[in-house]
Amino acid sequence: MTAEHYFSAEPAAPAERHEVSFTVQGRDYALVAARGVFSAARLDPGTAVLLKKAFLPEPDTSGSFLDLGCGFGPITAVLAAEVPSATVYAVDVNARARELTAENAKRLGASDRVRVGTPDDVPPDVVFDQIWSNPPIRVGKAELHEMLTRWLPRLAPHGVAWLVIARHLGGDSLHQWLVDLGWEVERHASQKGYRVLRVSRP
Repeated sequence: MTAEHYFSAEPAAPAERHEVSFTVQGRDYALVAARGVFSAARLDPGTAVLLKKAFLPEPDTSGSFLDLGCGFGPITAVLAAEVPSATVYAVDVNARARELTAENAKRLGASDRVRVGTPDDVPPDVVFDQIWSNPPIRVGKAELHEMLTRWLPRLAPHGVAWLVIARHLGGDSLHQWLVDLGWEVERHASQKGYRVLRVSRP
């Protein structure tokens, strides 16, 4: 994958739509994906580890969740399906990713609870009870740090962020960087070379 494929606002690659199927907590999902977005051919292994190892919110949870870098929307879909009373904000710079996420939310009957947009579309007064992200490590450290320092401060006082990062792409150094910024960070799980980090306010 090059940066153009899924970091660009308007991917040039032909869409070539197809379906991606996966199962989380006994629930089957069949989502529309397309070329030009992150992990278009399958559920990304890091995302799969995150959805398996992190603590999904209880079904009766309310509040606002953020899927940061939503791609075609697998995390958004799981959160919307598992927590029917919550609002899920799905954010991505890639227009095709946003279109697919909105379509997949509609497939799930969750369009009224999913807010899809660019980072600048999220109202500035919204705080998040949970942030979920398989962040785009390959954009580079500076851009990744800028993204996290923009969104993590919008956690609610008792909020939690769940991040998954490949160890060989800097998962441990990102952990330490977040600690140095003053966040409470726990390596919640490790699997298949991925770190699942639980981030909260101290």
